Amino acid sequence: MEIGELVGTGRTADVFALDDGRVLRRYRDGADGTGELAVMAHLAEHGYPVPAVWPGEAANELVMERLSGVTMRQALTDGTIAPERAGEMSAELLRRLHTVPARLSANPGDRVLHLDFHPENVMLTAEGPIVIDWATTAEGPPGLDSAMTALILAQAAVTMPAVAAVARAVLTPLVRHLGSIDETHLAAARARRAANPTLSREEVDRLDDAMALIRSAGTSTPRRR
Repeated sequence: MEIGELVGTGRTADVFALDDGRVLRRYRDGADGTGELAVMAHLAEHGYPVPAVWPGEAANELVMERLSGVTMRQALTDGTIAPERAGEMSAELLRRLHTVPARLSANPGDRVLHLDFHPENVMLTAEGPIVIDWATTAEGPPGLDSAMTALILAQAAVTMPAVAAVARAVLTPLVRHLGSIDETHLAAARARRAANPTLSREEVDRLDDAMALIRSAGTSTPRRR
């Protein structure tokens, strides 16, 4: 396995091309990817669209199929997908994910959660959308995942001028197709984001503005769902 060029980089990992047409995802902080691999295999067994994945040579490495396509964010920037459709598709993918039973939890209400679902983590391929980057995956109530996605989009809208308009445009149809966002789950999502060490000071400081943006759209409710 010969490691080639750097083809992608995120907040915590780098992705390198391999000589066999696959890619290597390597965590810069040495994080163990074993759990992520197990979750992706579990999702694939239940028919959820994730890349094929294999163990790497080290615990902080995963080998994955190289997908052909663009991220949803790129498609939004290029205008090849409308924000309305992107919001609808994101809601569809979240609802579909939340039909997959938990792998470990004995709580019948728990499901597999992504917890970092946003347009950069959806690849649009000829075979359909495929969800990538399962580093933050956990098990729990589906409403937390929905709240986290809404909050990530709202944060982008208030802290990233280059994509603010698009983020706002996607947020509205997303929450309309998901239904209202529960206040308890929204508060839990805020706490998780505030504790995320990869966020900038501005991103943390603007969390309340992001929460207000979600509420101003009438997307929250005091009742648990």
